[in-house]
Amino acid sequence: MLLRHTTADIKERKALTVNPAKTCQPIGAMYAALGIHGCLPHSHGSQGCYAYHRSTLTRHYKEPVMAATSAFTEGASVFGGQANLLQAIDNIFTVYEPEVIAVHTTCLSETIGDDIPQIVNKAKADGRIPEGKYVFHANTPSYVGSHVTGFASMTKAMVDYFAESGPRSRTINLIPGFVEPADMTEIRRLATEMGISAILFPDTARVLNGPLTGKYRMFPEGGVTIDQLRQSGASVGSIALGALASAPAGLAMDAKCKVPCAVLNLPIGLHDTDLFVDTLRRMAGVNVPETIDLERGQLVDAISDWHPYLYGKRVGLVGDPDQLLALSRFLTALDMRPVYLVTGSPAGKKFEEQLRETLADAGDDLRIAVPGDMFLFHQWIKERSVDLLMGNTYLKYIARDEDIPFVRCGFPILDRMGHSYFPTVGYRGALRLLEKMLDAVLDRKERDSSDIEFELVL
Repeated sequence: MLLRHTTADIKERKALTVNPAKTCQPIGAMYAALGIHGCLPHSHGSQGCYAYHRSTLTRHYKEPVMAATSAFTEGASVFGGQANLLQAIDNIFTVYEPEVIAVHTTCLSETIGDDIPQIVNKAKADGRIPEGKYVFHANTPSYVGSHVTGFASMTKAMVDYFAESGPRSRTINLIPGFVEPADMTEIRRLATEMGISAILFPDTARVLNGPLTGKYRMFPEGGVTIDQLRQSGASVGSIALGALASAPAGLAMDAKCKVPCAVLNLPIGLHDTDLFVDTLRRMAGVNVPETIDLERGQLVDAISDWHPYLYGKRVGLVGDPDQLLALSRFLTALDMRPVYLVTGSPAGKKFEEQLRETLADAGDDLRIAVPGDMFLFHQWIKERSVDLLMGNTYLKYIARDEDIPFVRCGFPILDRMGHSYFPTVGYRGALRLLEKMLDAVLDRKERDSSDIEFELVL
């Protein structure tokens, strides 16, 4: 049984996190690195850390996630991991032959203070990096930030290491944020439908949702290439989707290569997809085709038809900051009422202010924790319940305990399929989210009605 506390009591809990609504930086960094073609992520730390990062991504995507590790032992933990990383670079290029190695650090190597650029330079000087191959890195200590922070750091490192200035092309850079491979495919599809040449990075489509062919490939066909990353510095503009996950890379591209950047919300729901499509239109100087107008019209029609079933429903959300903001805007457009919102990722006061502005109509019911944990979220629900929960797999325990309809979204999802194949961004993704919410709410309504009818018969 979960003990009851007042909200004030829970807010005073600062030294302990119970059921955190996040995971660690290297997982996000590893996921971003897998979005480069021919890249082998490398965890500079112990084998235990590396095994956890790989297993979490494998459980979420149901795909084999390849990575390497520096395999720290007691000696490396005390004297540093330079020798381990030098040997690892040599072994990886010799045995596995990747195009690029993406090194991310762990708590252990960050605490020791390993100088990764210096180690990489020594590997080059020693001839351990073959001609035409690359090693780059991002610092990702797990004791700060979250998986979203690690994703942002690795994506920014792609710009820092590879983007090169040049004569302006008509290409647009799309930085998709911490979203599913299916979402990256949908973001690219919208740009292609508008006749826009785009460089999407990172791009995990066909890497973590590829086909079963009967033949194993360590480096699948998907992913942005190093040549494309170089060319990104000559694009006419960048669109960074998500202030926390994508803005650092977009702003770094602006500072390094003078490529102007527009930072938008994730294109989840009607209004934020409208904003994304309109920004694409203006940046590329093109018109929106009728095919996209049709998709938008179908979404508007579905919202109009099913609005009465969702009107006024109270919703509790747990997830990453960029997703919480975009989902909140979509739910309010449906006249639903997001009232409890928790993220484990530190996102700053500006993010919380944006959430409160979006959800101003919630009044005194609104409770936001940035960062917070699911224990606090559960306490809020025990004080006053909600009609729908949305979040990752670990929210199912609260949904089960409190008998609340639940829609899985975000990261990780370990016990359902579909998230890597069906998008939640764009107009098509909004239709899918609408369908999932309606299924959850209407199933509950029908079940309750059946219970009443059964009681009347008795």
